[in-house]
Amino acid sequence: MINDLMVEVMIRNYIKIAWRNIAKNKAYTAINVLGLAAGMAVALIIALWVANEYSYDRFLPDADRVYQVRRNFNSNGETLTFSSTSLKLADVLKTMPEIEYVAPTDWGGTHGLMVGDKKLSIDGVQAGSDFLKIFQYNFLQGSRATALNDPYSIVLTKTTALALFGTGNVINKVVKVDNNYNLKVTGVIQDVPLNSSLQFKYVIPFSLMEQQPYMKGAHDSFGNNSFELFATLKPGVTYAQLAPKILHIEKGEKNINAENSDVIMQPMADWHLFSDYKNGVAAGGFIDYVRTFSIVGVLVLLIACVNFINLTTARSEKRAREVGIRKAIGSQRQHLIFQFLTESTLITLISFICSILFIQIALQPFNALTGTTIAIPFNSAIFWLIAIGCVLLTALVAGSRPAFYLSSFNPVKVLKGTIQVGRSASYSRKVLVVMQFSSSIALIISTVVIYRQIQYAKNRPAGYDINRLIATNANEDLGKHYSAFKNELLQSGVIESISTASSAITDINMHNNLDQWPGKMAGETVEMGVIAVANDYFKTVGMKILAGRDYNNVVSDSLNVIFNEAAVKRLRLKGDPISQVITYGGKQRKIIGVVKNALMLSPFAQADPTMFLYNNDPHQNMIYRLSSKVNPHSAIDKIGQVFSKYSPAYPYSYRFVDDDYNRKFGQEVLVSKLAGIFAGLAIFISCLGLFGLAAYIAEQRTKEIGVRKVLGATVSQLWFLLSKDFVLLVLISCMIASPVAFYFLQGWLQKYDYRVTVGPGVFIISAAAAIIITLTTISFQAIKAAIANPVKSLRSE
Repeated sequence: MINDLMVEVMIRNYIKIAWRNIAKNKAYTAINVLGLAAGMAVALIIALWVANEYSYDRFLPDADRVYQVRRNFNSNGETLTFSSTSLKLADVLKTMPEIEYVAPTDWGGTHGLMVGDKKLSIDGVQAGSDFLKIFQYNFLQGSRATALNDPYSIVLTKTTALALFGTGNVINKVVKVDNNYNLKVTGVIQDVPLNSSLQFKYVIPFSLMEQQPYMKGAHDSFGNNSFELFATLKPGVTYAQLAPKILHIEKGEKNINAENSDVIMQPMADWHLFSDYKNGVAAGGFIDYVRTFSIVGVLVLLIACVNFINLTTARSEKRAREVGIRKAIGSQRQHLIFQFLTESTLITLISFICSILFIQIALQPFNALTGTTIAIPFNSAIFWLIAIGCVLLTALVAGSRPAFYLSSFNPVKVLKGTIQVGRSASYSRKVLVVMQFSSSIALIISTVVIYRQIQYAKNRPAGYDINRLIATNANEDLGKHYSAFKNELLQSGVIESISTASSAITDINMHNNLDQWPGKMAGETVEMGVIAVANDYFKTVGMKILAGRDYNNVVSDSLNVIFNEAAVKRLRLKGDPISQVITYGGKQRKIIGVVKNALMLSPFAQADPTMFLYNNDPHQNMIYRLSSKVNPHSAIDKIGQVFSKYSPAYPYSYRFVDDDYNRKFGQEVLVSKLAGIFAGLAIFISCLGLFGLAAYIAEQRTKEIGVRKVLGATVSQLWFLLSKDFVLLVLISCMIASPVAFYFLQGWLQKYDYRVTVGPGVFIISAAAAIIITLTTISFQAIKAAIANPVKSLRSE
């Protein structure tokens, strides 16, 4: 009992002394708290973001048994992985005893939903009857078991149901889809969370799509790869058991796609983070950035801990006599260590509270930047256990060296004044400063290179003119009146030209193999993009025809093709490609034109080999080029009026093509912004420590500065005296950071075909920026000490 009381009194005494020391040194405490709080805030917000990225697709029941079916296609020795599969494959998989559910899907873009005068144009999915058994979203109304059994049914998300019907029971109410089908509502599910790879607002049975004439024979061949398949394994079955049974399941069919395809599956937990395949294996994707920023979070926190270590050991002379007296009156070393660790823990706890406040302030703009809805899970016991553990670990990392260092002083030497405590730790302090700035400078270099890579790709010629180009989704009603719609818009003068295509300008919806072409070698395959286009397509998008001619709106053109430069190169067509004959879809087709390469997929990669087929029937994607003589807002209003005239059942929606194109840089822009923010915070935290060290050194050398001033030293000479050591440390940091950053950035750039070269200019700019920031940080203290009255500093002498 007495021992417990003594321990309690001792701990209370430690906390009281720690608090007094913290309150006594307000400036240094503020620097430590601000630095640690910033470091902890960065680490915590990155941890929340990383947890959110890892949470993708893991929220559904039985998520560990859900897979997407993919194909590894052998293209002349190169393995290409596709998510597009066939309905015949779905039929075969349904018969396998290891598989519980299989659902084919078609993510066919935007459709029009109408109830009375309420009209929506939103994205949905057409899916097999097992879709909602595989993906067990919470049903608010209706039955999961039967929701997609009837071809003329529809399942809505909560938000869609509210928009169309308001509150109340909507089961068996009717929604008109594409002004064509009256579908009965058979279910309402909870809105799909943002951390889901699959995003949709409604589900229509796949069986309705199968009734269409164009779907005739869709189940007959493994080569008709136009759909995505999802499957659930039966309980107790592993993918390792199933994989060898499905790998060669398509072999034997006399079809290039089937003969060269191996069937694989990817677990749902990997869809978001492991989207990049190399040689048929999931090799990375967004996981690379998640891991990188996890390391950045730890680095920034360590940089903050270094500040605490440096400032505490730098001011150790102030505590030396305290340690000497405590040891002289009987304090054990472990008691002193505990005392200093108590101070460290108290400062870390205060910093943690401040970091929570910083995060609360930063979360809204951070969520807006990253497109997330991250929040601090205050109600989670796991969060608090992890947070407390991190606080204690940070306190130990930040406080262990000062604690062991200060407690090691010899009391006799300290009390005699024969120990120079400040100089004994100067070397290790310099090493820690170099570590700090090396990390910060590496982040600065990375930010500069990422930004340059984005700008390099943005400045790359797109191959078409994206200015004043608008796209919208067509529909069946508009297709019936397309000629009248087109003529009225052209006569109004608000547009220069209009056309339609089977793919958006910034995408290629279909890739397929050619059957035959001049110079084809035995067993060779060529898979290229295929786009059906209507009249005036190349004129409207501004794609330059380099050889041959455009389509002339004649029936015979339906058997002609136009290639881009990449397709001609890929086929190794010798001489003039015009009038050479290829075979596609079982039909011989003549090449009548070659157009300039256009960046329809990734702006960082080479242009895809692409074949343009002629089909003047209206397609799903409609493109307009606005007149340069008309205000864009007025032109859009006019287009909307004409659209509503010929398609009254659909709301008019549009998008600027340049916005679609810029979205292709979304991931890189996000990474660039995050890297810039974290690099800025890292350098800010490093400079906080530098500011504190500069103040301490100026204080230690007050009398030396006074003597030098009396002997005639100028302010600039004294400024140089106090600054040169810090600048030298930063230069050393630059020499360490540059090769490390170069090594990792070279690896990152290798994933882009179209990339910048990392030249010496990047490192010179980053080094110059670091030196300027350093000089700015320490100049205040250096100049303050240099202009001080030497009489005051020398009075005691």
